[in-house]
Amino acid sequence: MATGVGTNDRCAINLEQRCKPRVILLFSGKRKSGKDYITNILQERLGYESSVIIKLSGPIKSHWAKSLGLDMDQLLGDGEYKENYRYEMAKWGENIRKKDYGYFCHAAIDMCNAYSKSVWIVSDVRRKTDVEWFVQNFGETCKTIRIVSDDVIRKKRGWMFVPGIDDSETECDLDDMNKWDLKVTNNNENIEVILQQISKLISKN
Repeated sequence: MATGVGTNDRCAINLEQRCKPRVILLFSGKRKSGKDYITNILQERLGYESSVIIKLSGPIKSHWAKSLGLDMDQLLGDGEYKENYRYEMAKWGENIRKKDYGYFCHAAIDMCNAYSKSVWIVSDVRRKTDVEWFVQNFGETCKTIRIVSDDVIRKKRGWMFVPGIDDSETECDLDDMNKWDLKVTNNNENIEVILQQISKLISKN
């Protein structure tokens, strides 16, 4: 794994001084694979007192919402509103990551005040460096989960291939990652089966 320098080193030191969660669930999946749907239900089941959803895109969307007067809630949702700004937000975020690949990971944790929660649900891991940063800072506490859906199902949910987005690093960087703690197919199967698989993964920690 790559070794971070500068700000990443400072982040690691700060994290060691804070309470760490019992388990961190790192969710990955392409657009309209159902990540938000699954993670929202999961948090409801686990309880809001003990769990928190962390969106790595949160700090990016917060910046854009403040800069352009946009609706933050809609930017954080899974509707058409955020799609109108996705390309610009992704491009801006990439420029920040080139300077510090862990910047948005650390910022998203702080943004959610996550340190008091025992279960962290990171709902939008998109890059190998995202996984690297969490593993470097939290070790075996991290569990990686890949959500997969067939393209025909994603299209029924409103997905359309967009050049510059669906063939970009944000959507494709983890495609060749083979070692997942859990990989599930979300083609409108019984959500309870998926939640049971995730629950078993959590219980191992």
